[in-house]
Amino acid sequence: MDTKVREADIPTFDDVMAARERIAPYIHRTPVLTSSYFNELSGAELFFKCENFQKAGAFKARGASNAVFGLSEDQAQKGVATHSSGNHALSLSYAAGRRGIKAIAVMPRTAPEAKKAAVRGYGGEVRECEPSTAAREAMLEEVVACTGADFVHPYNDHRVIAGQGTCSLELHEEVGPLDAVVAPIGGGGMISGTCLTMSHTSPSTKVYAAEPKNADDAYRSFHAGEIIEDDAPQTVADGLKVSLRPRTWHFVSNYVADVLLATEEEIIEAMYLTWQRMKIVIEPSSAVPLATILKNRDLFAGQRVGVILTGGNVDLKKLPWMQS
Repeated sequence: MDTKVREADIPTFDDVMAARERIAPYIHRTPVLTSSYFNELSGAELFFKCENFQKAGAFKARGASNAVFGLSEDQAQKGVATHSSGNHALSLSYAAGRRGIKAIAVMPRTAPEAKKAAVRGYGGEVRECEPSTAAREAMLEEVVACTGADFVHPYNDHRVIAGQGTCSLELHEEVGPLDAVVAPIGGGGMISGTCLTMSHTSPSTKVYAAEPKNADDAYRSFHAGEIIEDDAPQTVADGLKVSLRPRTWHFVSNYVADVLLATEEEIIEAMYLTWQRMKIVIEPSSAVPLATILKNRDLFAGQRVGVILTGGNVDLKKLPWMQS
């Protein structure tokens, strides 16, 4: 894959600030919670940025809203389209609904039914495909060719990355300088936005990416120095199955301190403990950062650490600890 990106295609901190103003009427400024239990367990002082309380239940409402409300009137009338396993699809449908335009989401047939239902609930149209990146991209190409809709990529889009950067901007404003921030990584939109914001607001803060061991393409890419793709990995963290793309690789390769891995069992345990101890609903992808912090206690002990809880869209009838 060609990983070269033109400088004009890389969002700047000015883009993050513009995104904050643009999306303010359409998103929540989400709370930051703390837990003495997790502080003791980790040996660190943890600050949980709760995007599970965000509009549409996930941080992706930020990037999606920035893209939708940045469209010209002429382009907006043709609608928007994307491919997504869930949270970006429902977030784009939410934003499109607020603007009164059409949204089409290409989703793998294996995506959680709760997320497909949410897309339809926000007025979006779901088109199902086989569960691989290649199948998603092929169907999306057909949709755009037929409709003229604006393709809002789930993460390899400067508008989306700038929107996601507003999350860590709020975190920094609320709790001040941190020693580290840990966020999940799939395609890299949230990590890219976090790197972009932290490199300007708190350059000494280290940004760590947290990834399922079963879908460790970002880890392998980071250590190989080039994008390594994994087309259809199997992990309980359904939001983290996609691979990096050139714009997100730019931030990962230049700003991320390390990519940390968690097993399926560690992810489920961290999710369960969060529900049990903090009394909040998070999805498996959101539990990966905490899982890696608890696994790497010596790395974070004694530090002030931001933890991005990216979403809370989970099928309550199919919780991972209930599966045989």
